[in-house]
Amino acid sequence: QVQLVESGGGLVQAGGSLRLSCAASGRPNSSYAMGWFRQAPGKEREFVAAISWSGANKYFADALKGRFTISRDNAKNTVYLQMNSLKPEDTAVYYCAVRALPIATMMIAEYDYWGQGTQVTVSS
Repeated sequence: QVQLVESGGGLVQAGGSLRLSCAASGRPNSSYAMGWFRQAPGKEREFVAAISWSGANKYFADALKGRFTISRDNAKNTVYLQMNSLKPEDTAVYYCAVRALPIATMMIAEYDYWGQGTQVTVSS
């Protein structure tokens, strides 16, 4: 049973930063990609960032490039999302996901396991 636990969310003022973490337990495969998605109230879940098993390939939503970065520590089975210059429109529940393949993708349907989410609220 794969479990994902996100942490690091909270309330921050516009222009501030947060670092989200997601720890995976019960590895789904020998190598797996990880991603972050978010869902704002009344909106569909959307892609934020993803990283391959090796960390060599990273993908970001176009609107977030330059402000968000993604990294991982395979020894800790953990993925991180560093969010800088936060804006009120970044307010959402942020979800971590695992794809049981080493290649990352932006497609929500390609991810096999999901965390419960962590709330990020950016005040203006």
